[in-house]
Amino acid sequence: MTVRNSIRVLGLALAVLPGTAFAHPGHELVSGAAGGLMHPFTGLDHILAMLLVGIFAYQLGGRALWALPLTFLAAMAAGGLLGSAGPESWMVETGIALSVIGLGAAVALNVRAPVALAAAAVGVFAVFHGFAHGAEMPATADAVSYGAGFMLGTAILIGTGIGAAFALNKARGEPAGGLMRSAGTVAAVAGVGILTGMV
Repeated sequence: MTVRNSIRVLGLALAVLPGTAFAHPGHELVSGAAGGLMHPFTGLDHILAMLLVGIFAYQLGGRALWALPLTFLAAMAAGGLLGSAGPESWMVETGIALSVIGLGAAVALNVRAPVALAAAAVGVFAVFHGFAHGAEMPATADAVSYGAGFMLGTAILIGTGIGAAFALNKARGEPAGGLMRSAGTVAAVAGVGILTGMV
């Protein structure tokens, strides 16, 4: 599949996403585990970053398949604690957008980073995502159940990224690498759009 076709596929996917995928409204309406579970799915930035973590982990292979997801989840939990104690700032949204750009670029360039370095970078990005989850937690929500919910939602998205990369590789072999890199390129461009407010 060419880059042009990859862009068309992503464009179609974005067209059918609900409007809430581009913002984070309405969190006050759902609290507890259900609200936490839904939260990672309510922002395009979160969706892209977590799928990319899974794809990046698959590209690196070996220990990265468990090290990157677990590091992301642990760092996100720490960020969630910080976010629940303080208001969200523009720096958090900027950090989230930069995570999409950085992870998209890593996938696009098929970066062969040492697992420790890749995990450290993923962990830094995860803190921003966790902070946003914690800061946007409804005041009436139980922090433990809400946190468990958004951790599960995140794990599902990361697992989906790994599973999609595995399925592509199984079905298409070597061409799948090009498709994953094209998807990373498109995601990085989307990250620029998120950063600049165009998306």
